[in-house]
Amino acid sequence: MKPFRFKKPDFSFPRPLWRIKLHRPNLKLNDFATELHIPENKSFRRELARKSIHLSSLWIPALIYFAHPGVSIMLFALLFLGDALLEYGNFKKWRWARRTFGLLFFKTLRNKERVRNKFQVSGSMYVLAAAIICTLLFSKPIAAIALTVMLISDTCAALFGKAFGTRKLYKSKSLEGTLAFFLSALLINMLYEPIFHFTYAGVLACFAATAAEMFEDKIEIDDNLSIPLFVGIILSILG
Repeated sequence: MKPFRFKKPDFSFPRPLWRIKLHRPNLKLNDFATELHIPENKSFRRELARKSIHLSSLWIPALIYFAHPGVSIMLFALLFLGDALLEYGNFKKWRWARRTFGLLFFKTLRNKERVRNKFQVSGSMYVLAAAIICTLLFSKPIAAIALTVMLISDTCAALFGKAFGTRKLYKSKSLEGTLAFFLSALLINMLYEPIFHFTYAGVLACFAATAAEMFEDKIEIDDNLSIPLFVGIILSILG
């Protein structure tokens, strides 16, 4: 006769059951994010990093308005030449230039901007060129407005379009991003009321800037340059 042995109860659960339970909430969250059209974290973070550099240039319109034009132009010219040397050195694979350029900009570059068969200038050089031209051609208030619209409204269009853009207007441009650009440009013009009177010219300038941002490929001018030029010219003529 075999001795009686007490069998310990097994309170463990098969691992597959736990895995199913743990993964169900994630699946629901992913479905919910898809329904809300929330972008992938990696893509949105990169765009946010790009536009944070864009917004960090808001010192440019402030300098234009408060500093002497000669000082502003000299500083912008030095920065422009330094940036040109850095970007050309990166293209030519100079060690110091590649290290510096990679440290400052590599994480914010788009895939098509990382591989280049020929030398092409980046958006930062167009921003500095726009700062020089606007300082030379327009009054201080108009130059400040033009560059502020370019820096803030372009950022609003990119981030809102990336996060909520579902209705395509033209190629990669969405209705939501375009509206964000136009409304933010209007608000900027209104906020400059103490130094420049807001009239119908401001509305027309916002329309022109929105068109320049949307049809950048048709105009064949980088929007960092075309937006402030369109705003500045219309405000100078009609304002």
